[in-house]
Amino acid sequence: MSETLSLGDLIDMQIRQSGPMSLATYMGLCLTHPTRGYYRKTDPLGTKGDFITAPEISQTFGEVIGAWIADLYIQMDRPKRLTLLELGPGRGTLLADALRVATRASGFAAALDLKLFETNPVLIAMQREKLGNYNPHWIEDIEAIGGAPVIVLANEFFDALPIRQFVKRNSKWYERSVGLAEGKRSFGLSPTPYEEALIGEEFASAQNGEVAEIGLAAQQFMGHLARLVAPRGGAILALDYGHARTQPGETLQALSRHAPVDPLDQPGAADLTAHVDFQALGRAARMAGLTVHPLVEQGAFLSSLGLAERHAALAAANPHKAGALDTAFDRLTAADQMGALFKVLCASSPGLRPAGFAAP
Repeated sequence: MSETLSLGDLIDMQIRQSGPMSLATYMGLCLTHPTRGYYRKTDPLGTKGDFITAPEISQTFGEVIGAWIADLYIQMDRPKRLTLLELGPGRGTLLADALRVATRASGFAAALDLKLFETNPVLIAMQREKLGNYNPHWIEDIEAIGGAPVIVLANEFFDALPIRQFVKRNSKWYERSVGLAEGKRSFGLSPTPYEEALIGEEFASAQNGEVAEIGLAAQQFMGHLARLVAPRGGAILALDYGHARTQPGETLQALSRHAPVDPLDQPGAADLTAHVDFQALGRAARMAGLTVHPLVEQGAFLSSLGLAERHAALAAANPHKAGALDTAFDRLTAADQMGALFKVLCASSPGLRPAGFAAP
């Protein structure tokens, strides 16, 4: 019988049996339930999907990332074996464009050990088609990266990890939960206050009614990942939308067909995300022993890698596409589009100087 129930039905049953669940638990079920989770069953990308990511906007995005990877490989003294890991590689578009450039570096193709952190069978099939020539290996546990030096790409990965929200009431913090009110899913608050010291000093001056949004899953994942990279050598490159510094506010959103929807309405049918707290991510990587380079906005980062020059060359070779290319370039770099909201974090082995970042 459970096979015929929707994810919403299963969540409602769990709430009736065990009481309200934390927002983090709800998000985890919506996104990664083994059979009904949003990221387990469909291709969410593109105009026919729910959202579009930078690699799908223009090939130039992946190409300059490929040049960035090649430069770092050379700085690492061209190791005989190099693991390149992408977290949530979507359709494989970013890597297809990046590897077309990176493999021009002498020794890179022979050294490459390509690993993809992915569980969605629909997307895995697309990745296999685009990246099959590079002999990729799919992993569901980042511990399986092997022992070679490693470069990690995480484009719009951390925003999709579950968050916790705490609301300040009468000078105390209460965790936001998902329960049932008159048979419908609704937000509520835990009746027991949370220890203020565990919320973090960044929220000490928050006023009553304000929200502390904590990406604990993202911080833990980054810490785990950084502890794997540190002894092997290499770097983590994370591109995502979010805040440079920890601050009060709530950013949870649900998207379906490129439009906002109620995050409680159809569990598993919409993408749930929240802004990344880059200060917290950087702290997790630094505690693991990596050097965290000064955060940079996506527009400035891509420009420093030569995106404008690559765009101009592509437009000159395809004049009939110049208008579309101009639109794509603006979308990636303009401050009122992805250029400022999206930011780029790099954590690397000490001594490396990743392109696009000022000295730490």
